[in-house]
Amino acid sequence: MKFKYLIRTLLATVLVVSCHTNPYTGKKTLALVGNAQIFPMAFQQYNQFLTENNVVRGTSDAAMIERVGRKIAKAAERWANAIGHPEYLKDYKWEYNLVNDKTVNAWCMPGGKIVFYTGILPIAAGERGVAAIMGHEVAHALLNHGQQRMSAGQIQQVAGVVGAATLGQKNPQLFAAAFGYGSQVGVMLPFSRNHETEADKMGIELMAIAGYNPDEASKLWERMKSNSGGQAPSEILSTHPSNDTRIANLRAWAPAAKAKARQFGVTNFQ
Repeated sequence: MKFKYLIRTLLATVLVVSCHTNPYTGKKTLALVGNAQIFPMAFQQYNQFLTENNVVRGTSDAAMIERVGRKIAKAAERWANAIGHPEYLKDYKWEYNLVNDKTVNAWCMPGGKIVFYTGILPIAAGERGVAAIMGHEVAHALLNHGQQRMSAGQIQQVAGVVGAATLGQKNPQLFAAAFGYGSQVGVMLPFSRNHETEADKMGIELMAIAGYNPDEASKLWERMKSNSGGQAPSEILSTHPSNDTRIANLRAWAPAAKAKARQFGVTNFQ
């Protein structure tokens, strides 16, 4: 479709003129907005979130979140040093908080600000499960996925304006509807699913370097699938890969994650 081609053309153009090379992957990524702008905004929003929610402190669960987070962040630092980019993490301000909320979720803001909800702990089922989740969230931060989503959103907006002026002159309402659906399903959702897949892969490598068994990651997602009761949107209409896709990927990647950890002298996993 023309609007799908338009967005992809804009994405390709922007990658040439405004991109960032991630040292962990060597890939060029969208970077229309710099982390020097994004990180302070994220830190401010994170602090505000903490003041407005019930942060759990002084419990064994809160201590576990902090402990696992520090170990995963240390793994990220060892990796950055090994690839010759110790400076990459200088602006990251790692923080890990547990929030009393039944929501089954955890998230990480740009710059390393992480929240776990208590609702996800029964599914994590212990420290290894928490490490699998933490590795995934830390990977999002290291891969600058927040920066990329913000940049892609800006491109989507520009493409909509340009497309309306060029392709949608005869029937602007039809174009707007088609562009909205087509750009979301054909470009933005695959973009998001790719980020989740990248974070899954890097996440189990981080947890392995931190000394956690990467085999736990697929088991975690088996529990996630069971908890969902099979209720999930079609993968093509979702921001995330399906549970089955994630489970299969994580099983396939686990041996390579262990091999990665061995490069750092890690041979035993808890």
